[in-house]
Amino acid sequence: MNILRKYWVAAIFVLAGMWQSCSDDDGYSIGDIASDWVTVRVEGEGVYSFTGDTWGTMFPAANGIWNYSLVEGQRAFLVFNPLFDNYYGYDVGIKAEQIYPFLTKAVEDLTPENEDEYADHPAYLENLWIGGGYLNVIFTQKRPLQYKHRVSLVKRADQPDIADDGYIHLEYRYNTYGDTLGGLNLNPGVVCYNLNTLPLDKAKGIKLKVNEAYYGEHILTFDNMNEPIPDDAKHLYDAGKEVKMQ
Repeated sequence: MNILRKYWVAAIFVLAGMWQSCSDDDGYSIGDIASDWVTVRVEGEGVYSFTGDTWGTMFPAANGIWNYSLVEGQRAFLVFNPLFDNYYGYDVGIKAEQIYPFLTKAVEDLTPENEDEYADHPAYLENLWIGGGYLNVIFTQKRPLQYKHRVSLVKRADQPDIADDGYIHLEYRYNTYGDTLGGLNLNPGVVCYNLNTLPLDKAKGIKLKVNEAYYGEHILTFDNMNEPIPDDAKHLYDAGKEVKMQ
């Protein structure tokens, strides 16, 4: 009965969208295409809304994609047709056109006992920024032959949440498991780390230790906890495809 009720709620939203006009006064037309980095919100069985880093809260008043399965808090790149502003409590009603889910992970504790699991192999990092409550990472990698590579955001368990310098200190770890194919071809990928377990509101920002293939070990400092989406990430249609990561 609960599942049936959820479907009826979703149907009411969709039908209501059909009854509204999409005139010039609305500012949108059928065929207007936009995109955003979004966080998935599960509204019910098979019913999703999205919180966009740029567009705010979005509800699919119409749908152009079907049979996709998402989980609460998952990050994705959403291509959509905006239809209505202020849509029944949401910032905008949309028609979802394409969605590319991203690998989404939590911050993990690093201890002497598990440090070998995370390794610290040189990583090919293309862009990193904090937005939507996540550390978003665009990277490339040499494709593995058999084993999924592991990308992790870790915090040393024996360190305080906020260091003496006022920053949260984290490390980006990459484990290839010794399984990489040769050649110069690098495959793109994205991973997003949920930062909701960290006291961001009490810290100056985040200092991230990385080991980059081109630049070696160094520290990246993030003072802005809600950065705009970088230009090279605004049209990232293919980076969500599987590249054997965990």
